Amino acid sequence: MEIEQIEILEFLKRHPPFQELPAEQLQQVALSIDIGYFKAGSEILRFNEPLQALHLIRSGAVETYRRNGDLYNRMSEGGFFGEQGLLRGAKVRFPATALEDTLIYFIPDEIFQQLFDDNEFFADYVQVGDSERRKTSKASSQARADLLGATVSTLLSREPVTIGSDASVWQAAQLMTEQSVSSLLILDTEQHLAGIITDKDIRSRLVAPGLKSEIPVTDIMSANPVTIEQQQYIFEAMMLMLRHNLHHLPVLKRQQPVGVIAISDIIRFESQSSLYVVSRIFRQQTVDELQALVPDVHACFVRMVNEDANSQMIGSAMAAIGRSFKQRLLELAEAELGPPPVPYCFLALGSMARDEQLVLTDQDNALILDNRFDPRLHDDYFKQLASFVSDGLAACGYTYCTGKIMATNPEWRQPLHVWQQYFQNWISQPSAERLLHSSIFFDLDGVWGELKWAEQLQQLVSKLAQKQPLFLASMTRNALSRTPPLGFFKDFVMEQDGKQNNILNIKRRGTAPFVDLIRIHALAIGSTESNSFSRLQQIIAAKVLPKGRAEDLRDAFEVIAMTRIRHQAAALRNGEEPDNNVLPEQLSEFERKHLKEAFQVLSNAQKFLKFHFKA
Repeated sequence: MEIEQIEILEFLKRHPPFQELPAEQLQQVALSIDIGYFKAGSEILRFNEPLQALHLIRSGAVETYRRNGDLYNRMSEGGFFGEQGLLRGAKVRFPATALEDTLIYFIPDEIFQQLFDDNEFFADYVQVGDSERRKTSKASSQARADLLGATVSTLLSREPVTIGSDASVWQAAQLMTEQSVSSLLILDTEQHLAGIITDKDIRSRLVAPGLKSEIPVTDIMSANPVTIEQQQYIFEAMMLMLRHNLHHLPVLKRQQPVGVIAISDIIRFESQSSLYVVSRIFRQQTVDELQALVPDVHACFVRMVNEDANSQMIGSAMAAIGRSFKQRLLELAEAELGPPPVPYCFLALGSMARDEQLVLTDQDNALILDNRFDPRLHDDYFKQLASFVSDGLAACGYTYCTGKIMATNPEWRQPLHVWQQYFQNWISQPSAERLLHSSIFFDLDGVWGELKWAEQLQQLVSKLAQKQPLFLASMTRNALSRTPPLGFFKDFVMEQDGKQNNILNIKRRGTAPFVDLIRIHALAIGSTESNSFSRLQQIIAAKVLPKGRAEDLRDAFEVIAMTRIRHQAAALRNGEEPDNNVLPEQLSEFERKHLKEAFQVLSNAQKFLKFHFKA
């Protein structure tokens, strides 16, 4: 074997799936490889052209595209492409371009097909697709593909059963019995969806109160129900059902109902069991019973990581679980304390509000009270309510906020008009303390009560912040205080604070700075979104960043977030307390390389932020 072929063999031994091949097969692959060089910007593959080899990246970077020109994947050393075309008629399915000067190893089609036929691991690895190559379990990959790739329409097995809004409850119950359905859509005179009734509605809203079945169906229906379009993904349906604790979800096509999906339909696609966790939360009767669910929450988190869910899926599901704990605790608190003396809105803040929550999190919350709130008459009730919820959350694994950003603090238990004044002062007269409050309270979500008040505060922030360049510049200065852990030669810069020597705090130096800079750009364009990925979508649409930068931010944020997530999941699997302190030597070469690249994207984004807002 020539020196060059020995070098190829050593390269193959370092990269999956080749590293798992028997020595004899691996040597055969090494001997068969040809090498090609492509300059930055040059085309490597064109759509539908004949394809004769699997392309393995020796050095450089490559982007592949969908037929419509959308970016499909971005790969570097050890990545490969062309396998989809080789498996489907030996024609290019995804065009490819060299992102930088690139060396490619060409593995001939006949060798590729032989490996695919003879080696089950190799076949499983290449068959799951580019976005899933981080996993080697075929079953896990298929579960994720189902969840992310399938649309709601695939769950529909029959036409919706409907009835007019002028029908009686008796007629509706008869129809539901005849059609063997547990829900019924109510249509108005123009055949638009007006509401939905379920078996539970008939029991709780008709039978239990002792009403007569001749009353109009509109008296017991849920009006203006939450809906989903049939082309949306099953995962989106799952998140809606989690967020609103729904058991039935009407499906629309161009605003017309085409069916209903139930929890039982979605469970077979939802292998992480977060729906089960949420449904169990609402069945618990005491704080002790809620606390007993903590192991289930951790198991849910680990299952999602094992099945290669992305950070959006995990963050959204964990936030939905956390939100459900708050909602159930508030139900229990009101049952114990009695009805509130004035209306209120309980707020989630920070990662829960952004749908980016993980298992290691403290509780950030607050109370908006009705403007009729009188501290002498009403505050004792809300103080007890806040304490009940805060103590309950602590028992369920959501630790007390060390900065006292909780509704138990009277400062964060105020009438709506006070909150509006808070926000106006923070934006118009920024100070160090006010900027800190802005970074926490501007990510807010109403979880109970008068949710419209939370929306009003979001609208207020959106309206005021983009008109205050001084505030945005001050927020920028604050955000730039946390820099990514890269030294001059792009080596990791470790924490040296006496408590965390030789570790990388991936939240403090990674995800948190990302969230900060994304928030600033979002505030500047008047966005009312809280989730970082949703904010990035609006930033992309607003074209406020150089072309491609926002997409790079999205990809880099995902890399860092998933490193943090996998680190916490590993701790739980090992029976350890999860934290944010990553040891770089425990990361694979692949993870280290991409983590450094992601931190470099963050560093460049911070430089742009500093220039753009003149911090």
